[in-house]
Amino acid sequence: MNLSTADALTTDQETPRWQFAVGSGILGWVLDAFDFFVVIFLLDTLAARFGVSKADIVYTLTLTLAMRPVGALLFGLLADRFGRKRPLILCVLFFSVITVLSGFSPSYVFFLVMRGLYGIGMGGYWGIGASYAMESAPRRKRGILSGIMQGGYPFGYLLAALAMQFVAPVFGWRSMFLIGLSVTALIVVFTLLAPESEAWKLHHQPSLGKIFGTLFEHAGIFAYLLLVMAVMSCLSHGTQDLYPDFLKSSPWLADRRVLGMKLLFGLPVLYNIGAIVAAPLFGHLSEKIGRRYAIMLALGVSLLSIPAWAFGSTLLALALGSYFMQTGVQGAFGVIPAHLNELSPDSVRGLFPGFVYQLGVLIASPAVSFEYTLRNYLGYPWALTAFEGSVILALFFIFSLGPERLGRNFRRVEKG
Repeated sequence: MNLSTADALTTDQETPRWQFAVGSGILGWVLDAFDFFVVIFLLDTLAARFGVSKADIVYTLTLTLAMRPVGALLFGLLADRFGRKRPLILCVLFFSVITVLSGFSPSYVFFLVMRGLYGIGMGGYWGIGASYAMESAPRRKRGILSGIMQGGYPFGYLLAALAMQFVAPVFGWRSMFLIGLSVTALIVVFTLLAPESEAWKLHHQPSLGKIFGTLFEHAGIFAYLLLVMAVMSCLSHGTQDLYPDFLKSSPWLADRRVLGMKLLFGLPVLYNIGAIVAAPLFGHLSEKIGRRYAIMLALGVSLLSIPAWAFGSTLLALALGSYFMQTGVQGAFGVIPAHLNELSPDSVRGLFPGFVYQLGVLIASPAVSFEYTLRNYLGYPWALTAFEGSVILALFFIFSLGPERLGRNFRRVEKG
């Protein structure tokens, strides 16, 4: 590379058509979440279709989550070796085809295999999509775009809840596995229109051996970020996964409606609106006060919401508590794509953030079972409070001592 080219790459000039790269990252994470949450809403339907217990269908969710690190490793390696565009297209086509096959599975075993394969695609997309979006976005917009991308997950959850209310009753439950195909086509078009990442062109390694070598050289920051993502996963799954069951355990809520919908659909729609708004808000705020302080501020919102979230004695109190709980949770997560990418080594940015993210999810996977067991001893409100209160306090400590590289230039060759 000649000197003039290197100098050009160190500037903060906007990448032409960067919006398409960011758009593909955002849409892919929305689609990932939608395709995952439709299964959660179809537990009873799928169990009846395959003649198995609901627990058997729940197991497919566990398998999906367990396979996510495999996808992050596989597609992350491809992204660091061959660029962001082609692996991104391959990943979205892969998990979209698997989603369709899931909906038309002839047997439970076939469905189980499909959901395991889906986990590989789901795990692969976040790492490539986040690195491609953050590398392509202007530095001054990195925070808010980080939030918009991460907000795609609760947005996908919200869309799944709405589709179950208004699409599935008209077109049947299998339509839930077909809706995403139009989004898949749009992602492919966006990615084809977007340029390849200039940061990848500058930093990419010539072989897989070099990529693994770089990964091991940065074991310290990998271990720290793995701790961050494991505890952050406890934060999100601990507030989301059991909350519908907690609501069902209160008989006085059985006939209540929220936003004109049954409570178990309406309340998730409501608190996911808070999550969708909060992620870009705190992402943008992180450009002003720093990544760690923005995350800790969001965690403070969640901590203050616990009394209404867990002990609310009226529907209004529970609605406000759950709204502000997810405002804080997803506000903190909205900063994560930018924060992880800024702390990742340049030459393995396709692999590093996604692999850390998905391994953290895997490590935290027993947390919900622990929280549920805690309920047997303390009751639901105190179990939720004890678990999430401890998680939030632990995160305050972790982020207060952690590193930060706000506004890092991905197109500069760093020495030393």
